[in-house]
Amino acid sequence: MKRFNKFFYGFIPGLIVPVAFMWVYLNRFYPIDLGFVDTIKQLYVNKMLGGVLMLSVVPNLLFTFVFYKTDSFKLATGVLLSGMFFFIGSIFLS
Repeated sequence: MKRFNKFFYGFIPGLIVPVAFMWVYLNRFYPIDLGFVDTIKQLYVNKMLGGVLMLSVVPNLLFTFVFYKTDSFKLATGVLLSGMFFFIGSIFLS
C-alpha cells in the first residue's frame, strides 16, 4: 500500500468518483427520465444542483477516512483536495 501513497493517485480518482456517484444517483433516484446532461441543466435551473453536488462528495469523505486509517496520508490528501472543488461548487450553486 505504501507504493501507491502518492498525491495524484488520490487526486485523479477523487475527481472521477463524485461525478460517477452523481451519475448513478441521478439515474437511479431522479424521477424524470432524461439524459445526464439534461438532468444537470434542469437541476441548475431549479437551484438543486448544489445539494446534489454536496451529496456526491460523500464517497470522497469515505475514501479519505479509509486512507487515513491505513496511514496513506498522501492518498487521503489528494482525495480530500479534489473533493474540495465539489464542495466549493456546491456552496456557490446553492
